[in-house]
Amino acid sequence: MSQPSSAIEILGYVAASLTTSSFIPQAMRTLSSSDTRGISLSMYTLFTSGIALWLIYGALTGNGPLIIANAITVVLSGLILQRKLENHRGDNRDSPNSGDRKTGGKRKRIKLRAKSNA
Repeated sequence: MSQPSSAIEILGYVAASLTTSSFIPQAMRTLSSSDTRGISLSMYTLFTSGIALWLIYGALTGNGPLIIANAITVVLSGLILQRKLENHRGDNRDSPNSGDRKTGGKRKRIKLRAKSNA
């Protein structure tokens, strides 16, 4: 593959700057508030893994825009994923039915309703 022209490389850096900088305000908000309730754990795990793979790909191909953008984003997304995992573990520990969240919680509510109707 031939070397990209300087205009194409500049385009890559501009694109990388825009996508990475667009991620920063949300990352800062999440990190400062510690509120991860609106974040899907599975989505963020996949997202962070994908960003890490793009970083590796950029490093293997020597693509500067990919390396810089994904290095910054993988750090920020990794911090948010870590916060989400901490909150997720805390939610599971605090739940009275953490062993069986779906069925255990429903059974308990049904029993409470039955008692209040009696």
